[in-house]
Amino acid sequence: MSPGLLQRPELITDAPGLVRVIEALLQEGCIALDTESDGFHRYPEKICLVQLASRERVYIVDPLAIGDMMPLERLLADRRVEKVIHSAENDLRIMDRHWGYRVFNLYDTSVGAHFLGMERLGLGAIAEEFLGVQLDKSKKLQRADWSLRPLSDTAIDYAAADVAHLVALRDVLARRIEALGRAEWVAEEFERIEEVRYIPPEQPELSFLSIKGSSALDGRGLALLQELASFREGAALRQGRPPFRILPNATLLAIAGDPTVDLSRVSGLGNNNLRRFGAGLRSAIRKGLASPPVKRPPFRLSNQPRPSVAQVRLAKELRSWRTEEGKRLSLDPALIWPAASLDRLARAPATLDQELESPEVRRWQAREFRGSLRAYLSDK
Repeated sequence: MSPGLLQRPELITDAPGLVRVIEALLQEGCIALDTESDGFHRYPEKICLVQLASRERVYIVDPLAIGDMMPLERLLADRRVEKVIHSAENDLRIMDRHWGYRVFNLYDTSVGAHFLGMERLGLGAIAEEFLGVQLDKSKKLQRADWSLRPLSDTAIDYAAADVAHLVALRDVLARRIEALGRAEWVAEEFERIEEVRYIPPEQPELSFLSIKGSSALDGRGLALLQELASFREGAALRQGRPPFRILPNATLLAIAGDPTVDLSRVSGLGNNNLRRFGAGLRSAIRKGLASPPVKRPPFRLSNQPRPSVAQVRLAKELRSWRTEEGKRLSLDPALIWPAASLDRLARAPATLDQELESPEVRRWQAREFRGSLRAYLSDK
C-alpha cells in the first residue's frame, strides 16, 4: 500500500464501477488525476490506466476493460471540482487525442513548485521537499508495459502513489504561494495549460525529414530514407510496436547513406531483424533508388535583418535584467519574461507598450514587471 493511503486503492474494471466513482468524486471540491500509457511498448499508444483520488481514496480505472469512458468526461469538465495533476500537459494531450476530453479547473503541482523556486520539478522531488514523502520513481516502473493484464500489486501501488499525495501537496503549495502573493500568477498559468491540445505529428510522407542526421543526405539518400521510413512505419503498425523498437533511426540513415551496404554489417539490424525485415528493407531500397531525388523544403529565413552590435548588446543586458529579477524573487528567470519578447525589445526598445499586449507575455508579468522593464529600457 502506498504511504499516506487510508485503504488500498480500488481497481475499477466495469462501467457501473466507473459511474459510481465519478458520482462520488463529483461531490469533492478537489481530486487528483494521472494517466498511464503504453507508448514505450505499443504503437499506436493507448491510455491503459486513469488514476483518480480524493483526499481519502484512490481509484485505479482500467479503460482497457471498461471501454466507454464517457462518465470521466463529466468529471473533467465540471468546473466546481478542481483537478490536481502533476506536469499536466502530457496528460491533457493524450486525453484530447484518445477521447477528445478537456480538463477544466486545473491545478498543476509542478507549476506550483516552480513558482516557489524549486529547480527539480519531478513528483518524487517535490513530494519529498514539501511532504516528506518518498516515492518510488524507478525507470523500470515508469517504462512498464501498462497494457499487460492482470496488473500486479506492485504496478497498482506504483500507479496509486502518483495521485495519493497530490491533493495534500496542492494544499501545501497553495498556502506557500498565497503567502508570497503569487496566487494570481499561477492561476493564469493554469488557465494557459488548460488550452493545451494534441497536435498531430507531421504527415508520414514528410516525417522522415525530421530524423536527426537526415540533413547530411543528398536527394537520392532522402528518397531512400523516405522509403525505409515508410517500410518501418508499416511494420510498426502491423506489429503494434513503436517504430524505434522496429529499427533505430541510425540503421535507416546508414542504409540511406549507402544502399549498396551489406545489410548483415549494418549496426542495429542483427541476425533476428535481418531475417524478419531483410526482404522488406531490400524492397524499400529498390523503390528508393527508382524514385526521383527528394528535395528538402527550403529553410525559411527570417525577414528581419541581422541584429546590430548595439541590439545584440541590449539583448544580453535585457537577459541580465531578467536574471536579476529572478534572483530577487528566487524564481527561474524564464518565468520572469519571455525570451522572444526580450529579443524584440532589443531591436525596438520603444515598443514596450505593444509587448505588454503580446500573447506571449502573461498578464501577471505585465503587471509585475512593466515598471522595472520600462525604467531599464529608458536608461538605454
